[in-house]
Amino acid sequence: MDRKRSAAAAGQAWHIYRETLEPEAPGFWERVRAVPRMLKSVLRGQYKGMSFGTLGLLALGLVYIISPIDAVPDVIPVVGIADDTGLALWLASVLVKSAGDFVAWERGGRPTVIVGEPVD
Repeated sequence: MDRKRSAAAAGQAWHIYRETLEPEAPGFWERVRAVPRMLKSVLRGQYKGMSFGTLGLLALGLVYIISPIDAVPDVIPVVGIADDTGLALWLASVLVKSAGDFVAWERGGRPTVIVGEPVD
């Protein structure tokens, strides 16, 4: 991952962190604690705020970070670690943002939509 992408990922992560500091928004630690519940609800099909495609990308990203095989080897001083760092920031920002949406969904009484029915 080049410097521009790493900087963009860091900027996105900072923006999402600032969002957690807003008065009505769920806090950072509340979002972190909500991640397992969110993943369980997504896998059970209860929560539609995260697609299986996004969940798959998150899993692939985690495997890439853990895997010893890299697109850019870590032995290259700065660039080798920058791609992993940028990906880790992206993973964290997507999880924190999605967990915030999930907490808002939970606070709203877990509304569901029935296809073909009017929604108030």
